[in-house]
Amino acid sequence: MGTINTLIVDDERYAREELKYLLTKFPNVQVFAEAESGEAAVLKALQLQPDVVFLDVEMPKMNGIEVAKTLVKLKKVPLIIFATAYPQFAAEAFRINAVDYLLKPYDERQLNQTIERIEKMLSPAQTVDNPEKLGKLAIETGGDIHYILPRDILYIYRDDKVTKIVTQTDNYDVRTTLKELEGRLSPFSFFRIHKGYLVNLKYVSRLTPWFNGAYQLELEGLDQKLSVSRNYVKDLRQRLEL
Repeated sequence: MGTINTLIVDDERYAREELKYLLTKFPNVQVFAEAESGEAAVLKALQLQPDVVFLDVEMPKMNGIEVAKTLVKLKKVPLIIFATAYPQFAAEAFRINAVDYLLKPYDERQLNQTIERIEKMLSPAQTVDNPEKLGKLAIETGGDIHYILPRDILYIYRDDKVTKIVTQTDNYDVRTTLKELEGRLSPFSFFRIHKGYLVNLKYVSRLTPWFNGAYQLELEGLDQKLSVSRNYVKDLRQRLEL
């Protein structure tokens, strides 16, 4: 596979140097940028669009969790690996759909497993047509963390201050914004049909003209019809048609 462009984010220079040295053992991994603060990390991610970000959790001002919540909103969402000396942050890290969580000092065997996971996720074989290998969407509801396969999600919509995820078998109410979920699901076959709706294109069965340039969309296994804003119709048809 090609080069994995990597950004290391840590406010401690020696920690960055240690990780950078360990990553030299992996021929496909290229550390092409470093950042010593959360603010700098966001700017470099915007400018350079890395494939992977190794992200320290405990940093002054903008910590790693806050950085990750910003990164998942980018058009190109990097794979995020948290690195910290504090295991209590693990649950919150996986709510953001992190690929892995490394504890300092680094364990080389664990790092090797992380790189193997990254290589599989970035392999050309891991396409939108076969997204299930990319992992599960972690969501928090009722104090519990649920892990959902993106392929099982029919659609997601915003209702007042709550985001509702509708799957083939269950419905989930979460506080995560629709925009953030759209970013996290960007490698998959999801499309925004309205400012408040995100649908899984795999389940689209019919698109029917409605009025004033808008359409109605039908999903397999769902009786309810969803409205497609006229501003999204052209792009939607391009995504759906061969």
